[in-house]
Amino acid sequence: VQLQASGGGLVQAGGSLRVSCAASGGIFSTYTMGWFRQGPGKEREFVAAINWSGGTPNYADSVKGRFTIFRDNGKNTVYLQMDSLKPEDTAIYYCAARRTTVIKTLAREYTYWGQGTQVTVSS
Repeated sequence: VQLQASGGGLVQAGGSLRVSCAASGGIFSTYTMGWFRQGPGKEREFVAAINWSGGTPNYADSVKGRFTIFRDNGKNTVYLQMDSLKPEDTAIYYCAARRTTVIKTLAREYTYWGQGTQVTVSS
């Protein structure tokens, strides 16, 4: 499975941005998809995940109520809609996939990774 993240950029605090992750080479509809991020000098951390059916996503407390993960299995794409962005959301955002229906929040539970897309939030 190959994952290609896109849509990052520079946005002011309070603004919105949507990042996308297109998958190829596997049966996308059977994968749980996750978003992680790694800020400057920080460990990679869980952001959000969604299972194959798109039901009941899981969010990190730091983004709950501001970020929304959703997927379009017909387009083999998972999205992360980010609203009310804060400077502390600045990071490289990575999409990841695991071949089960169970949502996990640890990076080591994911098998496939995209290359990351930079999101910068200015104050």
